[in-house]
Amino acid sequence: MIDLSGQVAIVTGGSRGIGAATAILLAQAGADVAIVYNRDLRAARKVAQKIHYIGKECLVLKGKVENPVDCRRIVQTVIRKFQRIDIMVNSAGIWEYGEIGNISKKEWEKTIAINLTGTFNMCNLVVPIMKKQKFGRIINVSSTAGQRGEAFHSHYAASKGGVIAFTKSIAVELISSGIRVNCVAPGWVLTDMTSSELKNPPSSKEILKSTPRGRIATPEEIAGPILFLSSKFAENIVGEVLNVNGGSVLCG
Repeated sequence: MIDLSGQVAIVTGGSRGIGAATAILLAQAGADVAIVYNRDLRAARKVAQKIHYIGKECLVLKGKVENPVDCRRIVQTVIRKFQRIDIMVNSAGIWEYGEIGNISKKEWEKTIAINLTGTFNMCNLVVPIMKKQKFGRIINVSSTAGQRGEAFHSHYAASKGGVIAFTKSIAVELISSGIRVNCVAPGWVLTDMTSSELKNPPSSKEILKSTPRGRIATPEEIAGPILFLSSKFAENIVGEVLNVNGGSVLCG
């Protein structure tokens, strides 16, 4: 029922995890997709192959979202290829350990730059294009950590809390221009980023205990809500934080 035919999406962090699952699902709904990756070209090409097999076009673009020059080049490349940008999914992010009192300024700034400033950079560039179209959908990926905090990951929690505040702010600013902005807040998800914790038996046991559903989400289970927020069925949802966490944080 969700038909994104004729639409163009950019997905950052599109070579793996939530970003890859989202890119593929958007293509299955009819969109052409540009995926942005930083390190793993092989993984990005695998995602592109799946999208081409679906019958949709896929651009594979290397760049660092924390670098505004890279972001501008990415957006310009997509416009040259497709002449429009309808959906922007900001999924690129990192999750690293950082104990307060021992974390360095460099470690703090790295996480903020990728998770929060990277989201700003991409939004700041696509919004003028979407305003000209009088249409756009922006979905930012936050986290339960941005809602309740996360011990030993304060830099990550701060960055994701910033994504939520940023989303709500620009959502109100942009809705009259035909641009709808929302975010999803996943809990634990089976990705490369969380594999070290989820493959550790004591840690994974505690994580499962904290999740009423009793299982960890797959990337595809986060991609589905992102697709929904990209669709016509979410027309009256503005500045929302859609919790997708198996019941671990009930603040929606």
